Amino acid sequence: MPLAQLQKPLAEARRTLISSGGVHARNDCPLDVCHPFSDSRFRRVPSPLRREELIIHQLKYPHDDADVDINVIFPIERLQGIGSRRSSGRTHGHFSSFIGYSMEPEKFERTVARDIAEAAVPEAKADVALLATA
Repeated sequence: MPLAQLQKPLAEARRTLISSGGVHARNDCPLDVCHPFSDSRFRRVPSPLRREELIIHQLKYPHDDADVDINVIFPIERLQGIGSRRSSGRTHGHFSSFIGYSMEPEKFERTVARDIAEAAVPEAKADVALLATA
């Protein structure tokens, strides 16, 4: 399948963030870190949230540094800063995060990957996705 071509200058593009770090709003129901094959869901993270409103719910990697500064794995403040500049495009209403560990890659592709793509592109009209891996 060919790569999609950006149809507008990057400075005019609406951006989203997709993370495998298991980041979500503190008041959201946590992802299931104890499931033997991994949680096949994702969380929408409202893009205006502040870093103290976020939590990392993940056991498969050490995230001590990210607990101090979430931007290490989920650069929300960087994207908020870029989006606040007039000449830099926009950040859409929510970002997405999931647990990157999966023992069922085919199921992941059919569920999480498809659901994130559907949430990020048609609904939110994102032109560009920044992928942040944990």
